[in-house]
Amino acid sequence: MAKANSTRRRRRSREIVDAKEAVDLATAQSYSENVFLFVPNLIGYTRVIMAGLSLHYMSYHPIYCTLLYGISCLLDAVDGQAARALGQTSKFGAVLDMVTDRCTTACLLCYLSSAYPDFALFFQFLIALDFSSHYMHMYSSLVTGSTSHKLVTSDVSRILWRYYNDSVTLFFVCAGNELFFVSLYLMKWNNTPIGIPLPYLKMLSYPQFLALLTFPIFFLKNFINVVQLWKASKILVGVDLAERAAARIAARKIDSD
Repeated sequence: MAKANSTRRRRRSREIVDAKEAVDLATAQSYSENVFLFVPNLIGYTRVIMAGLSLHYMSYHPIYCTLLYGISCLLDAVDGQAARALGQTSKFGAVLDMVTDRCTTACLLCYLSSAYPDFALFFQFLIALDFSSHYMHMYSSLVTGSTSHKLVTSDVSRILWRYYNDSVTLFFVCAGNELFFVSLYLMKWNNTPIGIPLPYLKMLSYPQFLALLTFPIFFLKNFINVVQLWKASKILVGVDLAERAAARIAARKIDSD
């Protein structure tokens, strides 16, 4: 099994393209195949615009903010489907998608830091964990020759393999995590009890109830981020050790010659 996974990873290895050549190709690309204008990337730009508008309304219009933020997040599930259906998957689109996710969530957490100053350090920790785990995971994927950060095999991490390779799990965890943060945002605007006829719940507002429901998903998502950070760190250290060993072997060969 390990040998099969290793072979599969080698087949997925990326071809190295010179940076200057890549810039020239991007500059000279035709309208018929312009990666910037691929449908999933246009959806990505729409996500960025909607996220920006939601930030504009965040401090004074919770309904507009929540609707725009929610649509931006839901489109995250659409661009990938469009890319595969139209044969328009691209590295630019994958990075645009990840950067949009990270920045959108970080901006909401920044607002929550100001809305809940007693928990500002906690929200700052979540931002740092989110960025660092995804950056290190992306970089570890690149240095090991993977064509996508989502191509995680079960022999590397069963948790990350399940998270990235099951689209239902990926959507459920990401959506639940965002819903938890949105619930915290809405709690600043709505404190009206919804009257659930159960002990300890009847005084909860709907944002508080939603936060309670989605808290386990939020916890799971950030546990996955910790696993992702740790596995990426081990991969990078393993690559360092392999390169140092290769350098020692090369040095001994030179000395023997």
